[in-house]
Amino acid sequence: MAALRYAGLDDTDSEDELPPGWEERTTKDGWVYYANHTEEKTQWEHPKTGKRKRVAGDLPYGWEQETDENGQVFFVDHINKRTTYLDPRLAFTVDDNPTKPTTRQRYDGSTTAMEILQGRDFTGKVVLVTGANSGIGFETAKSFALHGAHVILACRNLSRASEAVSRILEEWHKAKVEAMTLDLAVLRSVQHFAEAFKAKNVSLHVLVCNAGTFALPWGLTKDGLETTFQVNHLGHFYLVQLLQDVLCRSSPARVIVVSSESHRFTDINDSSGKLDLSRLSPPRSDYWAMLAYNRSKLCNILFSNELHRRLSPRGVTSNAVHPGNMMYSAIHRNSWVYKLLFTLARPFTKSMIL
Repeated sequence: MAALRYAGLDDTDSEDELPPGWEERTTKDGWVYYANHTEEKTQWEHPKTGKRKRVAGDLPYGWEQETDENGQVFFVDHINKRTTYLDPRLAFTVDDNPTKPTTRQRYDGSTTAMEILQGRDFTGKVVLVTGANSGIGFETAKSFALHGAHVILACRNLSRASEAVSRILEEWHKAKVEAMTLDLAVLRSVQHFAEAFKAKNVSLHVLVCNAGTFALPWGLTKDGLETTFQVNHLGHFYLVQLLQDVLCRSSPARVIVVSSESHRFTDINDSSGKLDLSRLSPPRSDYWAMLAYNRSKLCNILFSNELHRRLSPRGVTSNAVHPGNMMYSAIHRNSWVYKLLFTLARPFTKSMIL
């Protein structure tokens, strides 16, 4: 086998030997795939054995992994001053035999973000994640970055966002990540962010509307709107509108809106069934933090559904997601009551890496 010969080992007549016209390659995260040059196609399963494999261990001393202008991984041997598209660890692959689920559900409560992206190569893709300096947003940004995407962390606090970028670079020094300032509580900030993003002249393949707040006392933004409503919904709504043309030019593209199951426990219509705008940004006398949060999450769902209806014909899909019941994160930090509740529930909830 070519990998064995390249590693200086004797060849064998193993069943793992590839048929003529096939080549073994690896992704950035170490998963093996097979290229059929005759039919010009690729697949994860070995063409003879049907097995999936991944490389084991780190690269040998003196070797480094790079990516060419076409997004294909290649390897540099600095000691012998040579390059190759053949991973030197292919001689030491291990079989990957995942247990097939007994139901239609592919992922469950124990699935990690890295497992969801297993075998995916996002080289050349641009991903924007709001509220990415901590919690769900950080894990999402990190997972995309470690799989080759150019990730932009859009955060209110640029200092904390820069720290998050540094943490990602500590895991993979070649990750393409950057931080930009975005304050969803100020619509002018959203506008400035969109202008700065467009000035980069890059595509936008994935927009994750993740930033949010919870259990805030009543207050108004500089734009005169209730804070929870503007941060959780309206700011993202405005952001998507401003970047809609970029998303369409980048199609296929996707918008992910992080909502919550709590959207079920509220309504934004009045007694006659008509939309009551006063419920979206209520006065102090009608304000309850939990209800404001629920209503903002309902707006997320309605927005995502309508966005998908309008943009899917242009190659942009939109999905709203529920991250998990009682997931422990920093979103509860504004209320000591919820902080205590989440702390007590922490042993029974998902962590940020799940």
